[in-house]
Amino acid sequence: MSSLQHPFGPLYNNRSRVLILGSFPSVKSREQHFFYGHPQNRFWKVVAAVFGQPVPQSIEEKKQLILNNGLALWDSIASCEITGSSDASIKNARANDISIILDNCNIERICCNGRKSHELYCKYIEPQTGREAICLPSTSPANAQWTLEKLIKAWSVITLKEQIREEEV
Repeated sequence: MSSLQHPFGPLYNNRSRVLILGSFPSVKSREQHFFYGHPQNRFWKVVAAVFGQPVPQSIEEKKQLILNNGLALWDSIASCEITGSSDASIKNARANDISIILDNCNIERICCNGRKSHELYCKYIEPQTGREAICLPSTSPANAQWTLEKLIKAWSVITLKEQIREEEV
């Protein structure tokens, strides 16, 4: 097991309001140099469904889905030792510095895709930012107990809509 560096940078623009952090790119994502590259990962299906849009196919379509809906994407880990794509195998993790996103966007909410990302965020990044993150169920195919319907419902917090409802009350 050798130490790997995160192979690509974050995706965001000045309209990004919700930051979604994965743990570390899978083998397929590292090959593609883009987020959630494994065809069995349900991330793109979930995000598209939450925003009522078609599931993107190309990397360009995926970028547009994220940026047009006020999202930002990155990972909690900058480098680590990992076997294949298994979060359970992650050792000697070093956190990403998310200040580039926080300093350039009005991020209202930080969400972590799965327990490992959230665990690492809480341990390494939250002490720097002072900002809590929401732990969302992983979209990984390894998280088989969560159906696509349940994931879509849980992930609806990325729209910020329930925050608006609370303010209206």
